[in-house]
Amino acid sequence: MSKALYTEENIRSLNWREHIRMRPGMYIGKLGDGSSPDDGIYILLKEVIDNSIDEFVMGEGKLIDIELDKDRVSIRDYGRGIPLGKVIEVVSKMNTGGKYDTKAFKKAVGLNGVGTKAVNALSSSFNVKSARDNKLKSVYFEYGNLINDNPIETSEKESGTEVDFIPDKKIFKNYKFRLEYVEKMVKNYVYLNPGLVINLNGNKFSSKNGLKDLLEDQTNSEDIRYPIIHLSGNDIEVALTHSKSQYSEQYYSFVNGQHTTQGGTHHSAFREAIVKTVRDHFGKNYDSSDIRKSIIAAISIKVMEPIFESQTKTKLGSTEMGGKMPSVRVYINEFMGTELDNFLHKNPNVAEVLLEKIIQAEKERKELSGIRKIARERAKKASLHNKKLRDCRVHLTDLNKDQRLDSTIFITEGDSASGSITKSRNVNTQAVFSLRGKPLNTYGMSKKIVYENEEFNLLQAALNIEENIENLRYNNIVIATDADVDGMHIRLLLITFFIQFFPELIKDGHLYILQTPLFRVRDKKETFYCYSEKEKADALTKLGRKAEITRFKGLGEISPGEFKFFIGDQMRLEPIMFDKEITAEKLLEFYMGKNTPKRQEFIIKNLKIELNIENNL
Repeated sequence: MSKALYTEENIRSLNWREHIRMRPGMYIGKLGDGSSPDDGIYILLKEVIDNSIDEFVMGEGKLIDIELDKDRVSIRDYGRGIPLGKVIEVVSKMNTGGKYDTKAFKKAVGLNGVGTKAVNALSSSFNVKSARDNKLKSVYFEYGNLINDNPIETSEKESGTEVDFIPDKKIFKNYKFRLEYVEKMVKNYVYLNPGLVINLNGNKFSSKNGLKDLLEDQTNSEDIRYPIIHLSGNDIEVALTHSKSQYSEQYYSFVNGQHTTQGGTHHSAFREAIVKTVRDHFGKNYDSSDIRKSIIAAISIKVMEPIFESQTKTKLGSTEMGGKMPSVRVYINEFMGTELDNFLHKNPNVAEVLLEKIIQAEKERKELSGIRKIARERAKKASLHNKKLRDCRVHLTDLNKDQRLDSTIFITEGDSASGSITKSRNVNTQAVFSLRGKPLNTYGMSKKIVYENEEFNLLQAALNIEENIENLRYNNIVIATDADVDGMHIRLLLITFFIQFFPELIKDGHLYILQTPLFRVRDKKETFYCYSEKEKADALTKLGRKAEITRFKGLGEISPGEFKFFIGDQMRLEPIMFDKEITAEKLLEFYMGKNTPKRQEFIIKNLKIELNIENNL
């Protein structure tokens, strides 16, 4: 075997633009197509908005205008504006920005001088305008290359910065912005910054009660055990309650206005502080899992020069608050130990409900302990024989942390379908779990059934969510079933399982349906995979009526060679989303309860693709 040459010619120096475009994952995490809330196009959006938020935090500019028009984004704030002589450097020179100066920006999110440079380099069109002191500076880039450097001109525009960009379709393939995800991002910004108004496509968002508003938006009043506890102090704010329906813990954590979706030191300290305060208040050493079971809580802290574990800032690594303040852990524990304990003393009715919940959780845990032990043993034996799960290497090696954002498990039914996906998948990041026949309808059943039913016991073991979703092994859970009536039924049964026992997986955006093509249209030169009748008609228009049409009746009919296109860069995922206006119980009753004319009418009206498939079989 010949050795690869390693000489001076192999040494390369990349400029800022080349490095970002070659290694985008270092700067924005996974690329994606917009079907997941942590896809790169939303990180681009966030990086620009963060700068506008930092202006608000510094007391400059209470309004942010955001326009989202298909693939184009425009963000306008009314802050101080970028100093006119430094506009080009701020958006195109690495390690350049005002946030190295803590006098100009205290407790800001963006500290590394990278954000807008990444947006610039990864956009086919990037235009920046800065207005201040009755003057305007405008610059225009394409793919990170400066195209127009317009001279400073006199202007009556209100001070502030406007950024207009289009993500590069060569990098973000087949992407589209989902307004639901952008709205959620915008809501988080206003919850964390009471007094701020964000205008998104003409809809105005604002908040008066901070994290209390966040939890009210994420829950249904019928599903909480007691009114939301809302506490705030210097550089800290928390809100918490307990759910009636969900089993696991659910948290929203923030640092300097940044949503730390992967938690960090503040998140760990918050969970610890809740347990310690409750134990001290009731004077009994309750199990931590019984205290935190079904909790829904949020925490926001402000830290001087925070250290995050990646450029996407999803996990806090800092242990110190900064300045002369105590550590993050001590500060949160002291705050909760005082404020939460005082609240429970002043509100004995809430304390009584909380105590009842803890005792109920303790009773359920003890009842399930024996069943869980047997279930774990069964799951361990099944794992040894590798009958159900074909895992991916991201859990077995020290791959790039950002690859964990791409970690995906496909839940499929039947040997042929699972075989095709297994042969086609990316073994680094994609796993396959194979069902045997239709799963059980778990509607109305207790958690006990999850451990007693082999399929669901092994599934939750594969996902590593037996206790809570904190240790979820895959960022994306994808239901991959045939696009026919049986496949739709399996989807509903699986969705029922997740809604019944793990609704927070859906709320946090982890559950998807895999979209697979219904038709293949091809001639001797070109092949089109079509996901609808319209796409088939468009393909026939391009290729002519003599083109060959193949109707895919099931996943097993698609060869591994073709399947790799549908679970690779071209993969189409449809996220499963909750509507907060309806509780999980009502949703389950509607879909999986007794047959009703309303449900039949809903299916006929909204599931036309499945009906068309059934008619064409």
